[in-house]
Amino acid sequence: MDRELISKKDLLDQTGISYGQLYRWKRKQLIPEEWFVRKSTFTGQETFFPKDLILARIDKILNMKDDLSLDQVAGKLSPSLPDFELRRMDLVKRNIVSSVVLQRFAGGDPDNTVYAFEMILYLYVIDNLLQAGDMSMEEGERLLATMRDHFPKFDGKSCDLIFIRKMGVSSFALVSVPSEIFFENGVKVVARLSMTEVVERLKSRLI
Repeated sequence: MDRELISKKDLLDQTGISYGQLYRWKRKQLIPEEWFVRKSTFTGQETFFPKDLILARIDKILNMKDDLSLDQVAGKLSPSLPDFELRRMDLVKRNIVSSVVLQRFAGGDPDNTVYAFEMILYLYVIDNLLQAGDMSMEEGERLLATMRDHFPKFDGKSCDLIFIRKMGVSSFALVSVPSEIFFENGVKVVARLSMTEVVERLKSRLI
């Protein structure tokens, strides 16, 4: 299982941006370094990008750059987690995380308990997968453990959450982006989430 790639030439043609813009945005860290993938082709070395991620990112940059400076855009698109906290009761009031998920995964914490952005992110991912009907509560417990154990290791670098199931047995993995992953026959990919996109979406709702 791998992400579809798009060549630099096709990217520039499809989006209408220039070579200079692309690399200026890279220098400003609007586009992650790890999205620039060098691959050998019959014409030599060429640069490719994860197609869905780069097209979505360029669309966001183009929509924001008229109203914000590039540094401000970079702040909004940065994959690093902001120093942000929110009370448990406000997560429910603002419809960020459901009370059912908070009760199951945050136990008996009082309503005025304050959660850091990282914990809010984990609960937000669990809530979305549960509401989509993709995951059971028990699987949510294992997902929370996986996120707590491994997400901090990426330290602001792009990663994907992959949720698979075979013959009723599920598993979770966090993988670097871009990456190529191949599974044995019979494995169903229930969900593959770009954590960069999830962080951006959550930041837009909180900050």
